[in-house]
Amino acid sequence: MANTMSNASSKPLAGKVALITGGSRGIGFAIATELAERGADIAFNYFRNHKAAREAHAAIENMGVKCFSTRAHLGDEDAITTLFEKVSAEYGKLDILVNNAASGVMKPATELATKHWDWTLDINARGPWLCSKAAADLMPDGGKIVNVSSPGSTRPFSDYFAVGVSKAALEAVTRYMALDLAPRNIVVNAVSASFIMTDALKAFDDEEGVKKFAARPTPAGRPVEPTDVAKAVAWLCSDDATMIRGQVLLIDGGEMLVYR
Repeated sequence: MANTMSNASSKPLAGKVALITGGSRGIGFAIATELAERGADIAFNYFRNHKAAREAHAAIENMGVKCFSTRAHLGDEDAITTLFEKVSAEYGKLDILVNNAASGVMKPATELATKHWDWTLDINARGPWLCSKAAADLMPDGGKIVNVSSPGSTRPFSDYFAVGVSKAALEAVTRYMALDLAPRNIVVNAVSASFIMTDALKAFDDEEGVKKFAARPTPAGRPVEPTDVAKAVAWLCSDDATMIRGQVLLIDGGEMLVYR
């Protein structure tokens, strides 16, 4: 009995299946490995980087859990349908969905074209909504959905117009779906991740400036790292967070308290 209880406490997500969108790199990969470390079998999609996807897949399987990966463009409704059909065929169910995948065109509002707006909003806001709808059908016994947002949803950053708007929409999606899915015992929340040193920073025109911002110590004494976000997501996926619904958990080491 003691061994059984010990295993349950060290692998609290054993027997669970988690899908992390954009799970091959950066924050998504950190979330995938954190959930795998806690015992969950993993599925993830990627878009362009096949090499990173292969490496991530192998790393997750080496952790002793199952892993399924596939290419899927989350701005395409048919691709989302196919993604969830594949996850269903592979695992037969889903317990956790982490809407992490994001994209965007970094331009001021006055320089943005409608195609840039559509691309960004389709992937960052419409995609998580459609993924959450599809995930709910694979969660007959309930589940957890966590969306990955950004402080840019409420605080304007240079050249962040479309992405910031999309993240504000994502946080609204979080609140509405928390209510709509509550009767099905599906818990929906979001995390808001501050600037973190990942490849995503390359999208900024002022890449070096943003990297310096991401690397500077927060009031907590160090920069925010992908693992900080991953641990927060894992907690929101635990039974301890069941009564938290429709909330946005800011992970920034206190940075937004002093941001100017």
